[in-house]
Formats: sequence, C-alpha cells, structure tokens
Amino acid sequence: MAWPTRKRNRLRRQSVLRASGTASGDAVHGEVVIPTRWVKFVAGIFLLPLVWVWTQSFFAVFARTTLHQRFWLTEEFWFFGLGSLLWAIAFFGLPRPVLLYVFGHELTHAIWVWMMGGRVSRFRVGRDGGSIETDTNNFLISLAPYFFPIYSILLIIVYGALSPFVDLWPYRRLLFALLGVTWCFHLSFTLWMIPKGQSDLRQHGTFFSLMVILLFNLVLLTGLLIVASPQVGWRGFGSELLHNAMEFSAWICSIPILPR
Repeated sequence: MAWPTRKRNRLRRQSVLRASGTASGDAVHGEVVIPTRWVKFVAGIFLLPLVWVWTQSFFAVFARTTLHQRFWLTEEFWFFGLGSLLWAIAFFGLPRPVLLYVFGHELTHAIWVWMMGGRVSRFRVGRDGGSIETDTNNFLISLAPYFFPIYSILLIIVYGALSPFVDLWPYRRLLFALLGVTWCFHLSFTLWMIPKGQSDLRQHGTFFSLMVILLFNLVLLTGLLIVASPQVGWRGFGSELLHNAMEFSAWICSIPILPR
C-alpha cells in the first residue's frame, strides 16, 4: 500500500521479483508472454456486468426493505446508522487514527497469507506505513484490506464466541452501533486511501482491483443486510439478482452491433 510518505512494501517487491524471473524463463524458450496486467484488465471487464447487476440488486432490495417493509424503524437500522454517523463526525472532525488503520491493514494481509497457507516472517507497522514479509502473494492477499473489514469481523467473532457463555442480548444495540463504527471506519479509510495511488492496486491493475474491491464489499454489505433484516433472505436476493441479470442480458442483446 502506498502512503503520502515513503513506505517500503516488501510484499509487493517479492511478487515483482518472482514475476520477473518467470517472464525471463519464458523468453528463453521463445514463448509468447502476455503480461498478467492485460489478462486481469480483461477479467475486470468481465467482472463489470456482475458488479453492475449486484449493485442494482442490492440497492433495489435495500430500498424495498427500508421503505416498504419498514426496516428503517428497526433497532438494527438506527443503531448501525448512529454508529456510522458518529464515526463520520470523528473521521472528518478529529485527528485520524492512522496507526490503527495501518495495523488493521497489515494484519489483514497477514491473515489472508495464513489462510492461503503462506508464512509471514516479518510484520512492521508505523505511522508512515507498514509492510509484511511473506513467501506467498496473490491478488486476494493484496486487496484484502480494501474489502475485508477486519475490526467488524473481529467484533462479530468475539460476540459469537462469548454468546454461549454470556447473555449478550441486552448489549445488542451496542453491537450494532459498534458494527456501524467499524464498518464506516473501513469504508472511510478505504475511500481515503484508494485515490492516493496504492501499490496494492497498481500491482494487479487498478481497474481489475477496483472491480474486485467493489464486488466483495457489495457481497459483505448484502450479508449484513440479510442478517440484520428478517424480511430479506439469500433466496429472495438471489431471485432479485437473477431478474436483474436477465434484464441486463436482454439489454445487451438489444444493442445493435452495426448501425442500420
């Protein structure tokens, strides 16, 4: 990840060295080498319709649930919104906790390295940025901090782990408020950092990276909506997704290839 000040990104440096070695080996054997960024750019183009359809479906279901099914009157909606509002005020009105974000960012990299079976040999965090040294890297590891809200996930894990032993139902309002704070923390810092030219995004192509980030965030938002609203289920959302996908396909087919 790139920062306004200098930052060493060992995760990125190692992946570049591996890619360079592979490319030179292919050139010796006279094979045609297609840059992975070109491939990922094409993959990003194919992801674009999925992102569009998912976005349309999410906002359609959210609007229908909020307005017609009175989701906006529920405790989940109001306390999540209250937490989001409080964090927005803090983000724009108080000194930003950059160190806390950097720690979460690098911790997310490390968690996804471990999930992929890799090893983290060094973990560095500072106000000027952070880095990890690892033997494993791919686009999911690089982009995870932008779609994996680490503090929200940790909050849910702690709540779920304590629930069998402690009656946490009286604290459900606090849970939704903290989820609002942590999710808005993730969203605000993600939107703040992306325009600064993040090396995590450039490494795999900015367009492809943005499509992946947007799609995964939409999936997580959909999951939160389904958990918080009893009126929405995966089957109902899947029907909405299929309906919008069919409409999008029909619209694509209706575009004339050649002018008449």
